[in-house]
Amino acid sequence: MKKLIYFVIGALLSLNVTGQSLIIDRVVGVVGDFNILQSDIEQQYLQMKMSGMNMAPDSRCQIFNQFVEMKLLMAQAKIDSVEVGPDMVEMQMESRLDYFVSQFGSEEEMESYFNKSIFDIKDDLREAISEQMVTDEVRQSIIADISTTPSDVKSFYRAMHSDSVPYINTQVELAQIVAYPTFSEEAVFQVKERLLELRGRVQEGEDFGTLAILYSEGPSASRRGELGFMMRSELDKEYATTAWALKQGQVSKIVESAFGYHIIQLVERRGDRANTRHILMNPKADANAKQKAIYKLDSLKNVIEDDSISFGMAAKINSEDKNTSVNGGLIVNPQTMAATFELDQLPTKDYYMIRNMEVGDLSEPFESTDHKGKACYKVLHLKERTEPHRANLKQDYLLLQNMALQYKNNEVMKDWYSDKKESTYIRVDPSFKNCTLFDQQTSQK
Repeated sequence: MKKLIYFVIGALLSLNVTGQSLIIDRVVGVVGDFNILQSDIEQQYLQMKMSGMNMAPDSRCQIFNQFVEMKLLMAQAKIDSVEVGPDMVEMQMESRLDYFVSQFGSEEEMESYFNKSIFDIKDDLREAISEQMVTDEVRQSIIADISTTPSDVKSFYRAMHSDSVPYINTQVELAQIVAYPTFSEEAVFQVKERLLELRGRVQEGEDFGTLAILYSEGPSASRRGELGFMMRSELDKEYATTAWALKQGQVSKIVESAFGYHIIQLVERRGDRANTRHILMNPKADANAKQKAIYKLDSLKNVIEDDSISFGMAAKINSEDKNTSVNGGLIVNPQTMAATFELDQLPTKDYYMIRNMEVGDLSEPFESTDHKGKACYKVLHLKERTEPHRANLKQDYLLLQNMALQYKNNEVMKDWYSDKKESTYIRVDPSFKNCTLFDQQTSQK
């Protein structure tokens, strides 16, 4: 099922603009025991259009065929008794709903737009996500044993049209040594006093979310401090312990976590997940502490450049960022989990520091932030730089291997759909009979 996210978004049913439904519903397809509704087609079409996609003349045909394939997978799931846990569905639903609410600005705005209560929207989204998870599981079972050999990858690459070979942007591999400036007791005291003041204002009736927008230093500040529904294991241990001890609406005392100092408010708890909002603050280092961190890194840089110690060993011994020090300072790209970054994936300050460096160079110590958003100082080592190029087997084998595997998976799924269309009862409404991807006689049986 291609572009399944549009189906999930499209499951927010019955879009209304003037209070009257835009869709007069009817069954336009039957696949086994499952119906395809006109509203299914129209809702996904509208959502794709609203997302800014260029809609081809046969877009509804493409959507219809995607629904046929999805219903074939659902029919197979019924045969195989494939089910998904309600907790996983609920978690995905809440995560997706949090994203939608952030796009609209509030639950009320979203309810007004769809002319539905939040409960109805959740029901629609819950059903769509459940189907998505079931069909994903069936699909994975079909392609589970598919693999590629080096010969497959070479053949795939050689068969590619030159225009289809992906263009690879500049990529870099980086290592770092990190130093954190120490904070005075006075700086910590000031942060705690500020948080205590804000906690008191909430207890006197001020809105926690508004204060989070104004004062929190975390990325959630723009979302009124809300993190969305998360499991305990997904949160910092100290943060989670405090949050799970709160009652709904209650505000915590000051909590110190790996991210800084917080006050936390429990919004809602559902089973193993809780939605919290928080105000995060960090002490500010004085000029002397900053200079000490720079001096430490500058001294290490000189020792490395004198060949007294390798960068990797210096990072293991001296870097204060535990996530990278164990790997000799090597930084992993959180978007791809690979050790390479495209330049636009780097933090702005890191990009400006390495853009003119040569492979093997070390940067001057500079102020930056770590993966948790905390202020720090770094020395970067440019380990590798790949210039822009068309993908090739020598430099980009893993990328081409993944492409070859995806191609084989798609071919297997095409064959599977073709076989299932021959053995499954399928009825297509005359309005869609000219755009099905399978034999018309089969589709009408």
